[in-house]
Amino acid sequence: MLKVLMFNKLYGPSLGGVERVTYDICEELKNKVELIVLCANTKCKTEIEYKDNYKIIRVASLGRILSSVHLGVTVPWWWKRMKTDVIHFHFPSPIAELYCLALCARKQPLIVSYHADIIGYKKALFFYAPFVKKFLKRADRIIISSPALLAHSPFLNKFKDKCVVVPFGIELERFRLTEDIKNAAKNLKEKFTKPIILFVGRLVAYKGLNYLIRAMKDIDAVLLIIGKGDQEAILRKLAKDLGISDKVSFIKNVTDEDLPAYYHACDIFILPSISNKEEFGVVQLEAHACAKPVISTALPTGVPFVNLDGITGLIVSPCSSKELALAINKLLSDDTLRNRLGQQAKNRLEAEFSRQIMTQKVLNVYAEALKERKMKLC
Repeated sequence: MLKVLMFNKLYGPSLGGVERVTYDICEELKNKVELIVLCANTKCKTEIEYKDNYKIIRVASLGRILSSVHLGVTVPWWWKRMKTDVIHFHFPSPIAELYCLALCARKQPLIVSYHADIIGYKKALFFYAPFVKKFLKRADRIIISSPALLAHSPFLNKFKDKCVVVPFGIELERFRLTEDIKNAAKNLKEKFTKPIILFVGRLVAYKGLNYLIRAMKDIDAVLLIIGKGDQEAILRKLAKDLGISDKVSFIKNVTDEDLPAYYHACDIFILPSISNKEEFGVVQLEAHACAKPVISTALPTGVPFVNLDGITGLIVSPCSSKELALAINKLLSDDTLRNRLGQQAKNRLEAEFSRQIMTQKVLNVYAEALKERKMKLC
């Protein structure tokens, strides 16, 4: 059986978007390969977990720098001990990339899932960029989530021949309308009485929630915001200053089990992001799984690749409360259009964005890289 080492800076299932994607791939791979997951822990303690059919090694961390770079200092020691056929690395993880450059044997294919460019940290990036280029040169294949990422990335252009598009996928069963979820969604509709506009994600500046809240002045509906982040107090104050606190509800601590009910209860899902930091928008897929149309923004990333304008939802300009309000009101006033876009979104998701499809494509990448490496060694 093929032996795979899966590396990400952290491992979920529910820490963030990259962790969720990594988790979903592993859950599908676990019965198809011999799998080991290596990651940093969130505390100064190494923990080993045996989960179903694979092993997770969470390496002791001394903390983090630059907000998300975890210092799992014994990663090289663990890495060196493991004999695997393929290394699958989730980028970015700066310190681990240095480990990988130092420790990966040339005979071992390196597959890199390139999730996003690093935006900001200009001074650090000046020193880090040469290592990124060397790391990507070392990779046998680079998996990207959409063609848009290849088009706008300052690093991937030189490695086009290595890049393979494998769109993210989600577990469809998680969002199936069971009787329990149906009842929970009904209770939410009865609680809020008005049409429900939903946002799910971190409450950070690049999500553009301030524009969405301003748009709510002209909308007869309630906005549910699920998530946490450093912008919460600012956003609450904005809603209060606009006199629409009754239209905007902040909801914390929604579990993975409870989240599908909110998607099924909502009428429209909104992703109002304003920055290239929003590279894909997996939450759009989650809304599509529940047959809900999405309104998202015309970013030069994978966001419009996931949500097709006029087919699975509507696309508006970033930073435009006016366009958001017009799009929301258009869908709220036209049940036929809203339902048609939602059903088309669900059909497309099932055909192109399930985690089974994603993982099979990942396995195909492994096979191609191994075949090519064997040919080179002959």
